[in-house]
Amino acid sequence: MRKYKTIVIDPPWQVKSGPRSFHNKGQISRPLSYATMSLEKISNLPIWKFAEKDGNIFLWTINKYIEQSYSVVRAFGFKPSTMLVWCKKPKGRGMGGTFGISTEYILFGTRGTPKNNRTVSTWFEAKRGIHSQKPQLFYDLVEDVCDGLYLDVFARNRRNGWDVWGNEVESDISL
Repeated sequence: MRKYKTIVIDPPWQVKSGPRSFHNKGQISRPLSYATMSLEKISNLPIWKFAEKDGNIFLWTINKYIEQSYSVVRAFGFKPSTMLVWCKKPKGRGMGGTFGISTEYILFGTRGTPKNNRTVSTWFEAKRGIHSQKPQLFYDLVEDVCDGLYLDVFARNRRNGWDVWGNEVESDISL
């Protein structure tokens, strides 16, 4: 089995997509266009089997699951280290209740003693794409900071130099 120095995972957290209409108070949220997973199922994914003994993980998370993300990273066999923030320009009212959500989070963790490059910030600004799509700038950051072999779990697209797993791409591994 191939082992990876750097793993990115964007799990399908159990949430609803967002407003159907701000004028129709009876239908505040609409379901996502893809299946979600419980916290238990996400935590039980065998990510640790694919990790090098000295490696990194980047776990995408959202406000609702920030606290639980630390446990998920540990369940995958990594030590949580730093929370990164993707700052997105607000777009309309967006998702969220009292505060419109204009950020996403990535919990960075390590396993063993990987040799990483240093970067100057824990946040980056990039334009939004379609729902749940991650910016190319993030993947550039990962490649600048961490060595490959790279694995993207729950990937939406193939990337040059990366292996992927997901239901929207031809996968390189089996989970």
